[in-house]
Amino acid sequence: MRITNIRAIARKEFYHLIRDYRSLYLAFALPLILILLFGYALSLDVDNVETVVVDYDNSPLSRDFIRRLDASPYFQIVAHLRNVSQAEDCLDHGRTTLAVVIPPDWAANLGADRQARLQVLLDGSDPNFANISAGYIASFIERENAARLKEFLNRQGREMLSPPLEGRIRIWFNENLESRNLIVPGIIGIIIMIVGAMLTSLVIAREYENGTMETIKSLPINAGEFFIGKSIPYFLITFTDILIAVLIGQVLYGIVMKANFWVLIAGACVYIAVAINLGLFISAATKSQLVANQVAPIVTFLPSMLLSDYVFPAVNMPQALQMLTYAVPATYFIDILKAVYMRNLTFGQLWTDYLVLLGMASVLAVMNIAILKREGL
Repeated sequence: MRITNIRAIARKEFYHLIRDYRSLYLAFALPLILILLFGYALSLDVDNVETVVVDYDNSPLSRDFIRRLDASPYFQIVAHLRNVSQAEDCLDHGRTTLAVVIPPDWAANLGADRQARLQVLLDGSDPNFANISAGYIASFIERENAARLKEFLNRQGREMLSPPLEGRIRIWFNENLESRNLIVPGIIGIIIMIVGAMLTSLVIAREYENGTMETIKSLPINAGEFFIGKSIPYFLITFTDILIAVLIGQVLYGIVMKANFWVLIAGACVYIAVAINLGLFISAATKSQLVANQVAPIVTFLPSMLLSDYVFPAVNMPQALQMLTYAVPATYFIDILKAVYMRNLTFGQLWTDYLVLLGMASVLAVMNIAILKREGL
């Protein structure tokens, strides 16, 4: 394998990238847009749940209950309505997520130590949002119950008993439960697939369509030299995008990795190799830029987004899809990203992820070289 041949192929590809502004846009502008969009716009956190209130009781006690509900960081009262029909209309038209209805004689029942019912209407269009919101309102009502029970026992001259079971919850890794700490690092894996795989999916197909592949076959280069030379420019571009993404995550969002920086770099290099090999395989197999442009997102971007345990937990998927996640390279790199940014793990604890990614890159590289040799290189 001759370095001069590899350098010549890499230089030719660099020249093409410089002249093709669309490729440069995809390589640099799109990842930046994704980082900013995902970091600021996409959030899995549930707070400031828009709430409307119907207070038929209109007593000092009910108004105090509503004030405490509005003071909670999880609820935002947007309207005080006259009747349930108005609350139902708000839910029907998506103007609110939660409606709280306080019936007449609510305060009187509490004062008489009778059960005081409270109606909560919740929009379940988004099951995840609705489940979390239901948990918030249930917890709020539970605290109110505890306060009322304490007042009742004080009036009776008794002390409140301690519950027999006390759970002391401690959150590890993502202590503040901010979804941004998962979303922003995870987008690095998506960027690598976009730049590394989708760009390279056009490389060899372009040579066939431009008619330059026959000229390349006549040159004194072999399949390995051609393959490595084509890969180098995209490896450097993708690696630059990773460094930019890490820097933006730290500067704009304050997301700092807990593990060693080189743990991330080593995993990123292997994952880039997988992405580039996958893109070149699509390009060599299709020999058409149009077909490659259609196949690449289905094979690279979509599985990385949907089946990598990034946004959607794999444990909630059907068994067949859970098995499919093991064939998605992003699954292993997302695991490395979580370990680096949240769990502070080392090379020794992540060796299986590195090994699987290295195996994928090796298999794809062998397949690519075999295809190129079959084509006459």
